[in-house]
Amino acid sequence: MSQQSNNCAIAVIGIDIGKNSFHVVGHDPRGAIVLRQKWSRGQVEARLANLPPCLIGMEACVGAHHLSRKLQLLGHNARLMPAKYVRPYSKGQKNDFRDAEAIAEAVQRPTMKFVATKTADQLDLQALHRVRERLVGQRTGIINQIRAFLLERGIAVRQGLRFLRAELPSILARQTDVLSPRMVHILEDLSADWRRLDARIEGLSEEIETLAHQNQHCERLMTVPGIGPIISSAMVAAIGTGDVFSKGRDFGAWLGLVPKQISTGDRTILGSISRRGNRYLRALFVQAAWVVLVKLGPKQWERYGLKSWIEAAKQRLHHNVLAIALANKLARIAWAVLHKGRAVTCGKTDAMASRPA
Repeated sequence: MSQQSNNCAIAVIGIDIGKNSFHVVGHDPRGAIVLRQKWSRGQVEARLANLPPCLIGMEACVGAHHLSRKLQLLGHNARLMPAKYVRPYSKGQKNDFRDAEAIAEAVQRPTMKFVATKTADQLDLQALHRVRERLVGQRTGIINQIRAFLLERGIAVRQGLRFLRAELPSILARQTDVLSPRMVHILEDLSADWRRLDARIEGLSEEIETLAHQNQHCERLMTVPGIGPIISSAMVAAIGTGDVFSKGRDFGAWLGLVPKQISTGDRTILGSISRRGNRYLRALFVQAAWVVLVKLGPKQWERYGLKSWIEAAKQRLHHNVLAIALANKLARIAWAVLHKGRAVTCGKTDAMASRPA
């Protein structure tokens, strides 16, 4: 069979993405393999541009969103899938061609869960959040190291970032009998690193806040109690308009804010939260729940229609469990706001019949 007739017979393609080489497996409408080749990165677009529109499957990994957008511009139906959902379709021992074949099999399943292709703006916003998250982790490590060095010299500082920031200069100035000159110099260097990280984190936070206020989806999300520029922009960067989820419950489950279920027969066994999906976004929603519980009072709860639910949950749930349950509720409200394009109206927590933003 000629190469041209092979191209006309291809209906589904699975691509196993690598750094420099891509392994490609193509199926005809009956499911038979008619293409099995290894392409370089530069060959992918050129070769697929000569094919008639077909269904193309890839695992959601580094570079997949960029390639997906390119293939969609060529007229193909490019779909991204989580790698763990592709794995059951792999037959035999692992190699790149078998991975591509498994991808081609998985993308045809009607019940497969797909990942929405991110735009360039979403990837830029996501990059800002990832850099900020890394810097916050580095700052936490420096703070913990400073505390550990002080405790080794018998100096204990009250828990909390602001207390250490306020007391550290006086400790370095007055504790010369406890701290050696070398240790003072080490702590001063760590303190300088801390200040540099503070400046970079503040700059990134301001940039994220500016972008959030320029985005109509983020503006609507910020009407949900406990959600500000950081959470709203992180959510938009992660899921766009939320079209990949059919309901808010699916979004909460994807975040890992629901109990892990191991049930069989008539027994329903629920454990701790599953912790699936986006770890960073899940942590932000838990922080939002604590803000609502600690910072907002009953008057604010009543304003948003949460008072009766929170007070009833307080009677039966531990405060940590309550925070997770409230985080799940806020996530479902946020998905409704994002997906339906409406801002929260005070007194309604379903965010369904709220005013247009």
